[in-house]
Amino acid sequence: MRLGFLASHGGSAARHLTAACQDGRLDATAAVLISNNSRSPALAWAQGAGLSTAHLSSATHPDPDDLDRAILDVLTAAGADTLVLSGYMRELGPRVLGHYAGRVVNIHPSLLPRHGGRGMYGDRVHEAVLAAGDSESGATVHLVTQGIDEGPVLAQARVPVLPGDTLDTLKARVQVVEGDLMLRAVRDLATRVSGA
Repeated sequence: MRLGFLASHGGSAARHLTAACQDGRLDATAAVLISNNSRSPALAWAQGAGLSTAHLSSATHPDPDDLDRAILDVLTAAGADTLVLSGYMRELGPRVLGHYAGRVVNIHPSLLPRHGGRGMYGDRVHEAVLAAGDSESGATVHLVTQGIDEGPVLAQARVPVLPGDTLDTLKARVQVVEGDLMLRAVRDLATRVSGA
């Protein structure tokens, strides 16, 4: 398995999976990271970690179809066969989705289908969980399809919502489970795809 990553900011899933590749917990190679943010910490980290990198965005490719093609070209040139969205804040184009169908994973900071969909990302998700009075939250790794947060669920991890929780305390509790959840889901995907 050769992993390609798309990240907009810190790229915590990319960092976690790359470390797992390097220490033998994941039988894969971290190949390439693309960011739509030329100043993202993920892009700087990936360059230092020896991954192929690219900044591709509406600034570099104003036409969405050209951007979709450019992203696919960079991923395939790096030999990526599985795509991990690591806090990527843009929708994927039809070329990338089609090429990697069934092999694009994303992590969402709630128990999908609750608190998913357009506009539900980052702190907004945790705020929605607290506003709804939910007794639990967590994280979901799912396959990416054309709809926002609508793909099949691969794995979930649950955490309690505690009395007195704030956005920051709930977010921290969810973030603790995200890395290992993503690792487990990518391992399971590799097994499922290789056995197909």
